Amino acid sequence: MTDHGISGGASVRSPARAVLAVAGVWLAAAFTLSLSGSLQMPAGAPPLRVLAAAAAPILVFMLWYRGSAAFRAWVLGLDLRLVVMFQAWRVIGGVFLVLLAFGLLPGLFAWPAGLGDVAVGVTAPLVALALLRRPDVATGRGFLAWNLFGLLDFVVAVATGTLASGVSPGLVQGVTADAMSAWPLAMIPGFLVPLFAILHLVAILQARARAA
Repeated sequence: MTDHGISGGASVRSPARAVLAVAGVWLAAAFTLSLSGSLQMPAGAPPLRVLAAAAAPILVFMLWYRGSAAFRAWVLGLDLRLVVMFQAWRVIGGVFLVLLAFGLLPGLFAWPAGLGDVAVGVTAPLVALALLRRPDVATGRGFLAWNLFGLLDFVVAVATGTLASGVSPGLVQGVTADAMSAWPLAMIPGFLVPLFAILHLVAILQARARAA
């Protein structure tokens, strides 16, 4: 397998078109749900709709990968350096710290979510550069650890966001994390979080395939 992806076969081109179509529908759905307020829950209720919106695309990806050989080949043929480099956009998670400073998000959620995202985003170009210089970096423990950290950051963010949503009275004073279920912040758990999580999974799957 090359670092530049698989090309030229109908079995590869077809999944690519399907992926673009699914991604377009997913983005439109996330935008509509976020803008309409459909992801918001009553005060004090767990953010089940946001959690479902974040988990559903990841589940679809895993089932598609497991059930389609053509999709598997397409995923494993993606340029790993670009997959990793895309994580640089995670620096936008620093907006959580800005919103914390303005009293719009609680520290229980904003600190771990913001710092974790920034850490992954800042280091993504370094990891991509390491892959450019030495492709075998992908099979090393450091690469796996970096991707697992990126996924763990989402787990922590979901956990703290749920706790900070008001489900545990007294845990947060004043402002809650309910803003994450309203437009425009709802686009983050509704689209960006599962997108970045899927890219981490792609990187891990490619690493496993190379090491096999």
